[in-house]
Amino acid sequence: MLFCHPSSVQHDTGEHPERAERIVAVMDELERLGWLGYERVESPAVGRSVLERVHPAAYVEALERACAEGGRYLDADTVISPGSFTAAMHSAGGAVAMVERLLSGDRADAVGFSAHRPPGHHALPRRPMGFCLFNNIAVAARHALAAGGLERVLVVDWDVHHGNGTNDIFHDSAEVLFASIHEWPLYPGTGARGDIGAGEGRGYTINLPVPGGSGDAVFVSLVRDVVVPVGREYAPQLILISAGFDAHEGDPLAGCRVSDAGFGAMARLIRDLGLELGVPVGAVLEGGYALGPLARGVAVTMDVLRGGDGGVAAGVEALLGSEEGGPACGAPEALALEARARLREFWPGLA
Repeated sequence: MLFCHPSSVQHDTGEHPERAERIVAVMDELERLGWLGYERVESPAVGRSVLERVHPAAYVEALERACAEGGRYLDADTVISPGSFTAAMHSAGGAVAMVERLLSGDRADAVGFSAHRPPGHHALPRRPMGFCLFNNIAVAARHALAAGGLERVLVVDWDVHHGNGTNDIFHDSAEVLFASIHEWPLYPGTGARGDIGAGEGRGYTINLPVPGGSGDAVFVSLVRDVVVPVGREYAPQLILISAGFDAHEGDPLAGCRVSDAGFGAMARLIRDLGLELGVPVGAVLEGGYALGPLARGVAVTMDVLRGGDGGVAAGVEALLGSEEGGPACGAPEALALEARARLREFWPGLA
């Protein structure tokens, strides 16, 4: 299932990295590939009561008024226009609708992708930031817990920028295990390895900062050697991916060096974890500002999540060591070994 909505292009940001051409490039690539076998679903607007589980009504109403007043910057990075509120409502609504569909069937191998803009993982409950207005993945995860009857959701964030909003929203909760791989130091300046959550959520926030220049080997090892074993121990009932593609080697806003195949390898590892646990997997679009790498990253992720039948995911098997000449990511990387040692206090399976 691919969730999308035309309002994404009505969020007019002008000459800005997070621009309408991003979603156009993604949809053009998916159309070229025959939609990779995904059923396309037009996303509804999120219900106010669902949205308000994360964002207070006063914030939602203030944002609606601000958008209606016309285009302007809310902060140094975040732009709104008259079409932004509707786009944001459908962006959150797509993530929620995806979760509802994933949880409504009896297929444990169900997968989905919510492709909208604006993105969401920087948004705090009462503050937009980092191009984000509503925290789409947090709203969807909270909905799965509140309305879907779930007790445990895993959120994996591989956007190159730390998902500070998601981090903070679930910081003191064990209901969401949040794992983020992100470049450090980089905007927004959060996500230090020592941030492990608080109170009942202590140990359920896993921050995995990496230096600029990190590529496939580091990112894939952190997923394979840290996120997957912790996820296995946590046993979530739903896995969600904050799927940003700005860690790509071609992206202009950061310094990481992940390839198309690297994103596919991470997606394969998460998909396989979902299959092992018998739980659905859904991805929500976040960043990615070079149009070609973004479009290819979305395509390879979607292709791998549904089994790779479209042939888009070239190089993934070799990267994971399933073909002669691999693996490029064999033994755990040093950062993964450090994280395993640091986190085994909370997750004995890392020993």
